[in-house]
Amino acid sequence: MEQPAALQAPMSPIDALRRVCFLLERGRESSYRIDAFRRTIEAITLVGDDELRERVEAGTLKQIKGVGDSSAAIIGQAVLGVVPAYLTTVEEKHGEPLTRDGAELYAALRGDLHAHSNWSDGGSPIEEMVLAAVTLGQEWLALTDHSPRLKVANGLSRERLTDQLARVDAINASLGDSFRLLKGIEVDINLDGSLDQEDDMLDRLEVVTASVHSKLRQPAFEMTPRMLAAVRNPRTNVLGHCTGQLVTGGRGTRPQSQFDAEKVFTACLENDVAVEINSRPERCDPPDELIEIARDLGCLFTIDSDAHAPGQLDMKSLGCARAEQHGIPAERIVTTWPLDDVLTWARG
Repeated sequence: MEQPAALQAPMSPIDALRRVCFLLERGRESSYRIDAFRRTIEAITLVGDDELRERVEAGTLKQIKGVGDSSAAIIGQAVLGVVPAYLTTVEEKHGEPLTRDGAELYAALRGDLHAHSNWSDGGSPIEEMVLAAVTLGQEWLALTDHSPRLKVANGLSRERLTDQLARVDAINASLGDSFRLLKGIEVDINLDGSLDQEDDMLDRLEVVTASVHSKLRQPAFEMTPRMLAAVRNPRTNVLGHCTGQLVTGGRGTRPQSQFDAEKVFTACLENDVAVEINSRPERCDPPDELIEIARDLGCLFTIDSDAHAPGQLDMKSLGCARAEQHGIPAERIVTTWPLDDVLTWARG
């Protein structure tokens, strides 16, 4: 996947605002500011180019609900054919690659099996996530919003998931053959190891990423069978952020869950379940020693962003750096595979 080329004038106000949001999200800046810019994008999408130019000339941009001082300056400069000063500043701060390591592997990535939209706890509409993925050169993306019991993350009920699947169909119809949005879910692993969605709904999906989000401090003798049951479920494709650890970030830190990694990863191997290398810097999950266990056993891997905003899709570069560090060959990383191979593997 190639890094997006630096934007040059002339550019549309919406493109300028989207690039600002992308870079701020990628740099993990304040969500309050990013949300304000995204509200501006929504507001001016309904305004024609001629009216925008008239408002710039008349100085009335801020009369549009959702347009503030910073966004008005970005819009005005873009309309006048110059690169907005705010965008230039953000490019200087956040425009460099997140890491120089793993570049060859990053270029080989074709997709992502773990990403969220504002249907659960993500910050942007599905369409914005797709647009960012296309801009990054991805060929496919799995939409994996949360499952019902994770209420804190606005998990999708059966009814809402049904509605989302119809939306995915509509988006794919509009894209043609240029890109594919996969129907997926990040399903919670219940205490008994079952998956937090009804089987017939899981059967309608193209990919299932299963993760533990509750009772993370269970003793190993309880966590191990819980994870084994989930991995052995024929509907599971990916074991997400397996230890649940947090090593930095606004949510503080959290220790690793305890489980028998060799048993769990052996089950992943036997059931063709990929072990996720979660690219979020606050997770860094699995830790190094667990990646090496899964590597030596012969497991498949995914390098996923766990993105909750469009700019965070680029965090996969951090996962690539870790995979390269531990010598994971590209052919064992599902997210480097062509779409048809991914679908064949996921159907099992």
